[in-house]
Amino acid sequence: MSKLALFGTDGIRGRFGDNPLDRRTVTALGSHLATLLSAKSGERQPVVVLGGDTRFSTPELCSWLAAGLRQGGARWHYCGVVPTPVIAWATRDLSADCGIAVSASHNPFPDNGIKLIAPDGFKWTVEQESELERLLLAGARPGDVEPAGAIAAPAKLDAEQSIASRYLAGVETRIGATVKATVAANRPLAGLRCVLDTGNGAASAFAGALFERLGAEVRLLHHRPNGRNINHECGSTHPQEMAQAVVEGGFDLGIAFDGDADRAIFADDRGEIRDGDATLYLWARQLAACGRLPGHRIVATSMSNLGLERALHRQGIAVERCGVGDRLVVATMRRHGIVLGGEQSGHIVHLGLSTTGDGLVTASQIAVQLVSAGIPMSAMLADFESFPQILLNVPVARKPDLSTLPSVLNAARRVEAALGEEGRLVLRYSGTEPLARVMIEGPEQERIEMLAKQLAAVIEGELADS
Repeated sequence: MSKLALFGTDGIRGRFGDNPLDRRTVTALGSHLATLLSAKSGERQPVVVLGGDTRFSTPELCSWLAAGLRQGGARWHYCGVVPTPVIAWATRDLSADCGIAVSASHNPFPDNGIKLIAPDGFKWTVEQESELERLLLAGARPGDVEPAGAIAAPAKLDAEQSIASRYLAGVETRIGATVKATVAANRPLAGLRCVLDTGNGAASAFAGALFERLGAEVRLLHHRPNGRNINHECGSTHPQEMAQAVVEGGFDLGIAFDGDADRAIFADDRGEIRDGDATLYLWARQLAACGRLPGHRIVATSMSNLGLERALHRQGIAVERCGVGDRLVVATMRRHGIVLGGEQSGHIVHLGLSTTGDGLVTASQIAVQLVSAGIPMSAMLADFESFPQILLNVPVARKPDLSTLPSVLNAARRVEAALGEEGRLVLRYSGTEPLARVMIEGPEQERIEMLAKQLAAVIEGELADS
């Protein structure tokens, strides 16, 4: 075994029970992680914060990780079912050496994943992940490390309730720092009627409590997780029911979260679904108006709509593009001193408020802006117009460099020539699934759909299972 390649764009992701999310590999990962942390902490026993989403497999994966951590000499705190941003927050709050969020984010329930958080609350870098992989290669191979004795379920952190309470209180405090004088500081969402779709995920026990404490009238959807219904036809990847509920109930706003609550997708008062690009537009414009957008720049990924760039340009705000993944977004923000960035998928980061994408922070901040503005979200976004865009996912059996495939390269060049200066092509692999993604923007929907299908067919012919 010369390469493990465990980590993708957002930690480890795969089907529970299969490599790398089988018991031996996960236990080995925990053990070698503890070894790595011990080497950096000196004589002090390293401490890890552990928790995850509502998948049936999450407690077992946490148990396997805990067994490996114990075997490697680390101590751990188990926070139970919490959003990924809570793990990031608790890692800093408890002065831990590492945080581990067990979640596959927006993926269906058979999948799961492992995300590693540094002591400062930011996700591990690629270099840190590579160092852990090298330890796994140099030591026992995954599959050779067995837990010492029976695996006991991790004992929950004594302060679990206070962790949740302190986190929610922190979200409220961060709202207070941005509330205008016209909004009641203690109940800034008083009078707001909203629909919250928690995706049967980690937001289920958090979102409603937060918004009700802030004074909003709330209708909850998909807030009863059973271990297998996370993200199933609901949440940020399926916000249509949420949007319909907004219209039917005459609500002001709808918000849908993904499984680990690091994303938020909105629906306006007319039921129009508003993605992360719309969120970036609203938030950037508000920060600029308050003099809190250094350099008048934000960060967005290659997948963000060209309409975002043009709408912000009219406001005197520039867009710095980067690759896909909230970790790359944050790295780009920190490198250029930019405070706001995010993805079309709903991962939004304000570095003054959080270290990772945090759906609850994003949702509450946009909701407060809506109340403060005193006009419907549809009116707030009247100047924002997205270009027609299509995204096709092409199943692939392997992931060679696309530029080394002459047929794909030539087809992509033909698409770019057809688009000219009035459109964009983004061609890439998913970092967490066996998919190639074809994204095309242009002025005419039918034309970009035709071009995308032609390019997808070429990719399928080259890379699909034979």
